[in-house]
Amino acid sequence: MSNLYRDVLDSVPSAAIVVDKNLKVRYTNRAFREYFNSRKARGSLKEVISCGERETRCGAGVKCAYCPMRGIFIDAAGHDGKAFRKIFVRGEKDDFALRIKVQPLGRYFLGIVDNAYQTEIAREMHSAQDIQQRLLPPAKSENGTPYSFMYLPRNEIGGDLPDIYEVNGETMGLIADVSGHGISAGMLSAFVKAGWDRSEPSPAAAIRGLNAKFQELNLDERSYVTVAAARIDKTRREIKYSVAGHNAPLLLKSKLGIDEIDVNSPPVSTWIPDFAYEDRAIGYEKGDILVMLTDGVIECRNAAGEQFSLERVEGVLQKSENAERFIERLKAVLKSFCDTFDDDLTAVAFDL
Repeated sequence: MSNLYRDVLDSVPSAAIVVDKNLKVRYTNRAFREYFNSRKARGSLKEVISCGERETRCGAGVKCAYCPMRGIFIDAAGHDGKAFRKIFVRGEKDDFALRIKVQPLGRYFLGIVDNAYQTEIAREMHSAQDIQQRLLPPAKSENGTPYSFMYLPRNEIGGDLPDIYEVNGETMGLIADVSGHGISAGMLSAFVKAGWDRSEPSPAAAIRGLNAKFQELNLDERSYVTVAAARIDKTRREIKYSVAGHNAPLLLKSKLGIDEIDVNSPPVSTWIPDFAYEDRAIGYEKGDILVMLTDGVIECRNAAGEQFSLERVEGVLQKSENAERFIERLKAVLKSFCDTFDDDLTAVAFDL
């Protein structure tokens, strides 16, 4: 029967530890050992929690007087076997708060880390957020067309993907917005990053390739990806672009005002699996600014329910002398206009 109880405790997500009155660890379940990187399942606290104290005997080191795990069981011994404390565990990048509750268990003390599972999820989310940040383009252009971008995810994990890179000496700009929010959206945006053919000079051909790979996922009609992609041809002073259900790019023409590049096409989805996306072209002059953004920017609402709107984006763009100033001003105006964000906010601007 004891083996059955041990198997049951090893299967629960909450971390558990049993300590005797001499502060010897008699049992730890799997969640506790994994969470604290325990070297042993039982023994001294030092051996179980891997505290790093150099003193051989547990409790004899200088740091032992400040050990939160040791302290809570000492507190329990003096309070009828009951104690509660929040402790901080140092992770690789951040410290995490844990709540430990101790209660008597016959001749022993049972400690339960009641939010270890939630904290582990938070740590995993932090790691996922770090990975997603690495998917973003460099902050500034090295050799190609100068650019600036804004990426403000609604949650820890976002569903927008901006990307800027070079192909055959020309600058390519990509902005994608996947359906949904949170972890599922983050996974789908990672799929876009992996499935996008960065060697393809044709924006439309790259979208068609992404669409073909999307069909292999066999997702239902609720999942989709909107995409806008553009190639900047400096020799011809021409922008070649293609759109899949995304907001139209904006081109601030230094002499003629703003052009909205309009393309009617469905998103990458199972709706029209074999849609023939095509390239289009528009000329530009020196001093123009090309902008691509997600619908979260336009549809962001203030406390009164009013949308930020495309007109406000254009107003900010008209007052901006270059891409960097546009992104700076757009970010400031959005934060002032919107109390909270209901969607990811992403924008990319290029100095032409």
